[in-house]
Amino acid sequence: MIASAAVLAPLLLIPMSGEDGSPEQRLQDAFEDAAREYHVPRSVVMSVSYVQTRWDAHPGSPSVAGGYGPMHLLDTARLRPPAAAAGPLTPPDLDTRPAKGKAKAAPVPQDEATVDHAVRPADLERAAQLIQVPAVRLRTDAVANVRGGAALLAALQRQLGKPLSENPADWWETVKRYPGTPDITSAATYANDVFEVIRKGARRTTAEGQHVTLPPSPGVRPHIATPQPARPSKDVECPAELSCDWLSAPYEQIDDDGAYGNHDLADRPSDQKIEYIVIHDTEAKLPRMFDTVQDPTEASWHYSIRSSDGHVTQHVKTKDEAWHSGSQFVNARSIGIEHEGFLTQPGTWYTEQMYQASARLVRYLAKRYAIPLDRQHIFGHDNVPSPTADSIPDMHDDPGPFWDWRHYFDLLGAPLRATAGPNSDMVTILPDYSTHKPPFTGCTGSGRPCPAHGSSAVRLHTAPDENAPLIQDPGRKPDGDPSTVDVNDLGSRVSAGQTFAVAGRSGDWTAIWFQGNKAWFKNPKKHLTAVGAAGRMVTPKEGLNEVPVYGRALPEPEAFPEDVEEPSDSPLPYRFTAGQRYVTQDRLGGSYVDRSSFGDTPEPVIKGQEGYYEIQFGHRLAYVRASDVDVLAAPAVAGPPAAPENPPAGR
Repeated sequence: MIASAAVLAPLLLIPMSGEDGSPEQRLQDAFEDAAREYHVPRSVVMSVSYVQTRWDAHPGSPSVAGGYGPMHLLDTARLRPPAAAAGPLTPPDLDTRPAKGKAKAAPVPQDEATVDHAVRPADLERAAQLIQVPAVRLRTDAVANVRGGAALLAALQRQLGKPLSENPADWWETVKRYPGTPDITSAATYANDVFEVIRKGARRTTAEGQHVTLPPSPGVRPHIATPQPARPSKDVECPAELSCDWLSAPYEQIDDDGAYGNHDLADRPSDQKIEYIVIHDTEAKLPRMFDTVQDPTEASWHYSIRSSDGHVTQHVKTKDEAWHSGSQFVNARSIGIEHEGFLTQPGTWYTEQMYQASARLVRYLAKRYAIPLDRQHIFGHDNVPSPTADSIPDMHDDPGPFWDWRHYFDLLGAPLRATAGPNSDMVTILPDYSTHKPPFTGCTGSGRPCPAHGSSAVRLHTAPDENAPLIQDPGRKPDGDPSTVDVNDLGSRVSAGQTFAVAGRSGDWTAIWFQGNKAWFKNPKKHLTAVGAAGRMVTPKEGLNEVPVYGRALPEPEAFPEDVEEPSDSPLPYRFTAGQRYVTQDRLGGSYVDRSSFGDTPEPVIKGQEGYYEIQFGHRLAYVRASDVDVLAAPAVAGPPAAPENPPAGR
């Protein structure tokens, strides 16, 4: 897959850092010192660490795989298999149907690819022995952890009978074995990822405030000795470089009244275009989720991704409709991907391996179904529009404020960035994840402060003042209760990559239109939380004081056959009034599928002539009728007020 031309990339001979360097450069110095001490190319040590943890240390806190520190050294003595689920399961992150029983426990799927290469994980105890320090130091001291990782790389290179070469290209087989992945496909993909970082370089401020830079070495091409196997399974829909397997979700009748589960047959994209990919987290360990997805009385989703190594399991064919989002309208147009983890414990569960695997899968699916790589088409469960007004309080909040959308879109190859000047009519929310750490509560108990952590979320106020009240959400809290800083409260916050129309500016503050409100957030020039954006907005047509906002785009009444009951119109309890503007990236037609009965063939999709615009209305998306609004253009360079343009016929 990669050419084998060798290019010499000499080690930088930099003096040992000791204690004299800048505190923010301590990790950078540690990489340089360890590379020199153990005769491993610096770019190899740094790139292995970057792919493992993005150089984050999380001192003393292991990942779900039991890995510590920037080199993700595994404390294998402490690892235990996941406990079996006890009692009835009601995962909080699911679009559930009434439970009528519990499926038998499911075996955890095994990797498909042939295990034919000897591997040993990056063992923390062994690393401690190699560098002759107590193992506890490697759990808490990033410098010792880096030394241990470099020592392991050198030992593995010798074990393979290879010289401690200064050329990174000679280290591919060692890198492939470093994480201890037994599956050949995953191991080769891991090594390719490491060498991609070597070629492109990287620069980042870590969660601990360390400034780390790896210069690019674009000419490095590794010597690959092991061929990559072809995928043996015919069931999975996965890119070849991912290790994927199949664990089927059932489609069966569950009682004499015709109730069925746990997904719907369809013929997508022939009968319904696939337009969205929804990112979930499980809020449960993966073995419990495998129990759930095999239960016909429960919910379903298309794919699960394991936290420890990014392994992918498919459950529902992408042509069929899984029950995953809380909205039948979104289900009919989307693919749902569950990520093993808990939104209140991102440092433990949201691993780099899972991000990488997820991004590969989404890139593959987006290309296959022509899904735009933007935040109105690739979004979280917490961004799914509530289908009806009364469903708003029950909608889910995952993957939460700590999911790194900026990094995720970098991995997708569609980086979130400014597309217009600083005085533009639109802005894209884009805080610096590693340094942006707004306060949250509720991670370890109601009202308790969460540990400081990088976040994609930006909080909104009623005025340009940090002491001003947060925006109140009448949908989530119809009794008028105020929004809070609880980790699960979406009522007054926006997220990286979402784009909004500017409603005003005042000093370091920017206002946007948000769920019918002029909502303010701090956006100082030295630490921007939003950047200029170009695109299209909608505003009520002249003469209309207010237009309804919907959580689904239904066909007009005339489109429904006589034997199909028309669902009730349910505008959301927010005000979209004259003068307000909201960003749109898509125009679509109304559609509906009657899912009231079990059958062997897909139900027909009812399609209407009424057009809708999808808009970024709040933290969640929403829809407005095309006949109610005019479309405005926000130019790349801010100029005179935007003028209406003719509504396009399609996207």
